[in-house]
Amino acid sequence: MNSKKTTEINIGIIVTSDRASQGIYKDESGKAIEAFLNKILDCKWVAHYEIIPDEQVIIENKLREMAKHCCLIFTTGGTGPAKRDVTVEATENVCQKLLPGFGELMRDVSLRSVPTAILSRQTAGILNNTLIVNLPGKPAAIKECMNAVFPAIPYCIDLIEGPFLTVNEKISIFRPNA
Repeated sequence: MNSKKTTEINIGIIVTSDRASQGIYKDESGKAIEAFLNKILDCKWVAHYEIIPDEQVIIENKLREMAKHCCLIFTTGGTGPAKRDVTVEATENVCQKLLPGFGELMRDVSLRSVPTAILSRQTAGILNNTLIVNLPGKPAAIKECMNAVFPAIPYCIDLIEGPFLTVNEKISIFRPNA
C-alpha cells in the first residue's frame, strides 16, 4: 500500500478581501472552495483557512508560510483589474514556475456565463512542492472554475512530488500513468 494514500493532506485556502478580513461581511468564497473539496476529495485532508487583506506583501508572506506544509493552496479574490486586486502579482512573485493554462481554462469556462470574465486575471504556479491556484471571488464562479481545472490538479501534485490526492465519483481526474 502506498503510504502517501494514508497521509492527511494539507490544503490552504486564502481569502484576500479587505472587507471580509475586517469582519464587514462574511466570507462565502473560501467556504465555497472548502465545500467543493469536501464534496470531491476521497482522501483525508485538512483545510488551513485564512482571510487576509488585499495587501501584496501580506499575501506573499501567507503563500510562503502555507507552502511550507500545504501541497495545494487555493486563493480567492484579488484577480480583477481594480487597484487593490494584487493576488495574481503576489502569486507570480513567489512562484518558480507559472502555469498559465489554469487561468486560460478558467476564463474560457467563465466567459460562457458572463462577458466580464475577460477582466479576470486568474493564474496558477508552483512554489517549491506546492501548487497555487488563483480562483475568482464569487461562489458560483468558483464552482464552475474548480470543475474545469480540478481534473488536472492531482496529477500536477504528483509531478511536483506531493501527496497522492484521491477523489470520489463526483469528478473525473486524469492521471496518464494510472
